[in-house]
Amino acid sequence: MKQFVSKIELQIFSLTLPIMSRYRPPQPKKSPYITAEGYKRLDNELAALWLRRRDVVSALSAAAAEGDRSENAEYIYRKKELREIDYRIRYLQKRLPDLTVVSTVPDNQNQIFFGAWVELEDEESTLVRYRIVGPDEFDQHQNYISLDSPMAKALLKRFLGDELSVKTPGGSTNFEVVSVDYKT
Repeated sequence: MKQFVSKIELQIFSLTLPIMSRYRPPQPKKSPYITAEGYKRLDNELAALWLRRRDVVSALSAAAAEGDRSENAEYIYRKKELREIDYRIRYLQKRLPDLTVVSTVPDNQNQIFFGAWVELEDEESTLVRYRIVGPDEFDQHQNYISLDSPMAKALLKRFLGDELSVKTPGGSTNFEVVSVDYKT
């Protein structure tokens, strides 16, 4: 016995199913700002990648000369390594010309802007110190946070002594700005 489904039931059913697609919307553009040290580091990385690429290409050609490429692990590894190097070179070649190097210190050094070292005190009187840098140079081990991060967005244009609330994965946390410094 067949069951008949009305058009309305089909529409409701199709609305509850997730859309199965490989499409991913493009990532939002990163801020184009970078410190002078960060730009120099990326430029040095690009130069080092070109040198590394030369070595990988010579090792790849030596591996290719050994014969059967389908079972040659060295050849497969070098092709993968070359692909990763080329990807990073292509990214840096596109990104470096778009970057704006910020090396000036703002007039009001009690206000938080790009490049500032900020010391915060949370509700438990724990002190944390961050530097607001560009998205290409953030490093959690050095306490560099990206200009695009929620913490940096909450901090920007705040003054020394201001209190702020930041939404974190563990919930909302309150901080007080204890110090602002622009020394590198």
